[in-house]
Amino acid sequence: MMKDNERKLSDFIDRLNAEQKPDEDECSTQSEELKKLYRTVRLVRSLKNPAMPEPGYPTKLAKAVAGRLARRRSATRKRWALTLGAVGVAAIFALFINFVVPFGNPNVVNAMEQAFNEVQAYHGILEITASNAQGESTEQGKLDVWADRDGHYYVKGLAGASQSLVTVNNGQRKWQIQPGQKRVQIFPALPDAYRFQFELGKEIQEAKNALSTKVIGEDTISGREAFIVEVTPKGGSPYRIWIDKKTELPLQKQTAMEHAIQYTLTYKEITFTDAIPAQLLTYHLPEGYQEINENPEQLVADLPEAREIAGFTGKTPATIPTGYSQDRVAVVPNRQLVKMYYRNPEQKQAIVMQGKAAGEFTTAPNALLGKMNDSVVEILSPVAGDAETSSIRWRKDGFEFTVLGNAPLDDLAAFAQGIMSGPLTMPSPEKQIAKPQVKVPYDLTVEKNDQQNADAGSSPWKLDPIFVAQVFVSLQMSPQGITGEYPLDTKDLTVSENNGIDAIVTVHDKRAPIKAVYLKRVVRQDETGIWTVVGYDPR
Repeated sequence: MMKDNERKLSDFIDRLNAEQKPDEDECSTQSEELKKLYRTVRLVRSLKNPAMPEPGYPTKLAKAVAGRLARRRSATRKRWALTLGAVGVAAIFALFINFVVPFGNPNVVNAMEQAFNEVQAYHGILEITASNAQGESTEQGKLDVWADRDGHYYVKGLAGASQSLVTVNNGQRKWQIQPGQKRVQIFPALPDAYRFQFELGKEIQEAKNALSTKVIGEDTISGREAFIVEVTPKGGSPYRIWIDKKTELPLQKQTAMEHAIQYTLTYKEITFTDAIPAQLLTYHLPEGYQEINENPEQLVADLPEAREIAGFTGKTPATIPTGYSQDRVAVVPNRQLVKMYYRNPEQKQAIVMQGKAAGEFTTAPNALLGKMNDSVVEILSPVAGDAETSSIRWRKDGFEFTVLGNAPLDDLAAFAQGIMSGPLTMPSPEKQIAKPQVKVPYDLTVEKNDQQNADAGSSPWKLDPIFVAQVFVSLQMSPQGITGEYPLDTKDLTVSENNGIDAIVTVHDKRAPIKAVYLKRVVRQDETGIWTVVGYDPR
């Protein structure tokens, strides 16, 4: 079993590195261990090195430089007046060019956002090139990309590892035509963690959420004049995007050099249109192909029809957020799952899922934990690496409910409250959780180094509070060191509280000398932050 899991994990990583949909992921595996490992791998892929400059740094720097120049001019005006004046003008001009006009921070993001607001859809030929530390470049692939602002897309590989592969998401389902295997793999439209690279809307959103953006030069890309913008994300190394001067939209992206490899993604051609051609977003099974659909949905007319198939009457929300209307009802027969789809005019979607509860209710290690009536509520945002998707999951009266979608989390919470007719208490970082009986000191410098290691892909287990607690308690059980398997299984650990910054892991194994471990994100307080043990309760 262990070797089989290792093989599956290796395949999972290889597929992600090849930007392909793994055959199995955290949503489809039946193994709890693999589910955690898949989540951890996906989280590590999203990590980047911490960015040092804080928001407002350019402004502070400009003021500091100007102040220093003024003092120097006063002290040595006669001798250095001409020189310092020239330097001061040059420095201020450079800062002005970089940070204020025409694409200064945050204007560069605003300009891209406003330009993208005018875009309904676009079609481009995207070329992907990899370069090594010696500057040698090789073409990795070429894609024919159609995408629209509602998140629908059609991508066909023209060259490289994904040649002839077609991936489509029309908002209702996602499918991938795999000519090599003569099959079509069907996936749910949400969550969608395997979208194509260099999606314009996503790039602009990432720049918007970055710590800083600054113009560092100009260039010509695919015959278009462009500004070069350096983006420093919250959790990672700076990368560059090239912004078309005419359209004010990204044309090229160059990732940071990681493990001696740097990727450049370039739209060699790009045009803007009203919509993706309908035939590209219409599903059909090519002749001679096999359809692979592990969770086939059957559309039904209404809930009474769903009851005939699922064997129970699904609960509908007593109230739904303004603007939403029911889009369709479906049943997944082999899982006895009822799905109600809701959509608003902005094409934001919420899916209410209900099925009979089976086994214990376990929450994802990094999920925030809320309360609704007497039920523990799991809150995930993002879901399975899809930054656009959130979910709320809980159990009540023998049923398990999930509200999932790319709608705002508040809207999803309103759907959940509409089903349960009760308030949903969201976890708040401001709310103090219980204090440990025994405090565990930590070295912040060491933790910062560990955070950087995690950002670089090392020690990913520190991103999972269950694994961190397992290591801590195991070392108490085996103070001489751990050889082979840990004395404490992760199955004997559950996250009982998690507000995103503080967490408590309960230890169920009676042999363990500790009954609860207290953890905190002491370096970075988001989903990319590592967990540190700050205390425990002895058994």
